[in-house]
Amino acid sequence: MQKRKIFIGLGIAIVILLVIALILWLKPNQSTNDSAQIKNADATMSASSVIDSPNAANKSPFASTSQQDIQINCQLKVDSSNHLIVNEGTKNCFEFFITQYGEKTLDQIKADFLRYCEATYKDPLKSQVIDLWTRYLQYREKLGDIQEPSADKEDPKYYKAVFAEMKNLRKKFFSNYEIDGLFGPEDVYNDYTISRMEVMNDKSLTAEQKAKKLKALFDDLPEDWKENLQQISQLDDLRKLTAEIKARGGSADELRQMRTNLVGPAATERLEKLDVQRSQWKGRVSDYLAQRDTIMKSNMSDSAKQTAIENMRKQNFSNEQEQLRIQTFESIHDQGGQLPFGD
Repeated sequence: MQKRKIFIGLGIAIVILLVIALILWLKPNQSTNDSAQIKNADATMSASSVIDSPNAANKSPFASTSQQDIQINCQLKVDSSNHLIVNEGTKNCFEFFITQYGEKTLDQIKADFLRYCEATYKDPLKSQVIDLWTRYLQYREKLGDIQEPSADKEDPKYYKAVFAEMKNLRKKFFSNYEIDGLFGPEDVYNDYTISRMEVMNDKSLTAEQKAKKLKALFDDLPEDWKENLQQISQLDDLRKLTAEIKARGGSADELRQMRTNLVGPAATERLEKLDVQRSQWKGRVSDYLAQRDTIMKSNMSDSAKQTAIENMRKQNFSNEQEQLRIQTFESIHDQGGQLPFGD
């Protein structure tokens, strides 16, 4: 039982993992963060190199059946003295082996990782990797002991409590340098996302004030994160704040001010043009469906109805793309569903 506790514990802590999954939707591509992860380490090291995984193109004895066509994700970085540079790539290497659990037992995974290290690395690097791997497994095991917070899951305090517990747990197994390397990028987007949640949940703020605070949070991000997060986070914020304003009957001026605060005047102008286009499309669709309903309820024969509708469709929607879209709207309308105008 103790051998399986790493994974059983994580099963018990499924809520925690779901919390992490909720937060990680903001995670940017790893490649854009490599420089940020090793910036401090590289500043003190004269040279570095990457240790590539063996068996990159062939079946690997270290991979599970489902991973045979996947390159072992262990491109570890070392300095000029052959010492490990700890970064997110190090964690990805460990997780590659850990995710084989189920197809392999924990003992098999441990044995495979040790054989992999023996075949790939030499001391002092090999001993460092194995030592960190051992502590990482212990950390994963203890994650299962974290208690679920009593706060409401809709409250940002719930997520703050979870990650505070995780951060405290890391200190028992890793140095500050190792924590920054293994979890630094994760903490950036966790903290950013929780801060966004706090702003969105603050009922004392107007939509315009929320937009200002969200923009400030985004501006405080490291430059290499902004490109990855801009479209994801700002589009989501725009959607939520727009829905908030419309739900309480806010004015066009209020909507404009919120958008300006969040994405700037140029993007706001583009959004307003898009609003006009959407409104025009909505009007065309609504008018067409109303006329179509009139035809469908008439005394015309079925074939005459079909011909009249097809002619009307061609007249109102000239290009093929619009005709395909309107047929989708027809189907949803006939089934009594809500039309996907994207409001």
